[in-house]
Amino acid sequence: MSKAKHDVVWHQGKVSQREREELLCQNASTLWLTGLSAAGKSTLAFALEKALIDLGKACFVLDGDNIRHGLNKDLNFSVQARTENIRRVAEVAKLMNEAGLIVITAFISPFIADRESARLIIGKDCFREVYISTPLRVCEARDPKGLYAKARKGNLQEFTGLSSPYEPPTRPDLTLDTSKIAFETSIAQLVELALGSPVKRLQATTL
Repeated sequence: MSKAKHDVVWHQGKVSQREREELLCQNASTLWLTGLSAAGKSTLAFALEKALIDLGKACFVLDGDNIRHGLNKDLNFSVQARTENIRRVAEVAKLMNEAGLIVITAFISPFIADRESARLIIGKDCFREVYISTPLRVCEARDPKGLYAKARKGNLQEFTGLSSPYEPPTRPDLTLDTSKIAFETSIAQLVELALGSPVKRLQATTL
């Protein structure tokens, strides 16, 4: 028999998030990378993870494809399922932040409402929105998984950027166009953001 909601009680632990952060010598945060498919989110996320680990920071990537192999393998790509996908990821990121970790997420997360919901779940003090603003034409030219080609042929429904909309962030903490900004520059700016340093709004560097 399932428990009634009022039978589920929060048990408060004896170790605070701040104590865990002090143990790890870092401030917990979630860098939420959003953008079109093939914009460069996963590539940047895993490179950032390595850069932070090399600096002695405890961090972890939650990647859209990887999450759908386990936690969210029961979800499809309908609007409702995408909303649930983001909700679950945000809840996981929140738990990892409470453990003192720096979290990097790489999700298309095309809808403003879903990203705002993630911000509320994670908390505005920890949430950092990063818009990977690589243009559609560049993403489609890359097409490493062949998804744009399939979508153009009508073999993929609700494909973001073509048959389903992408709603860009209105006030992101950082914007990176991987077709204009050098990879090393992007990683440097992401590291600054992750560590809580002021982000220098660098001019685009030709690749």
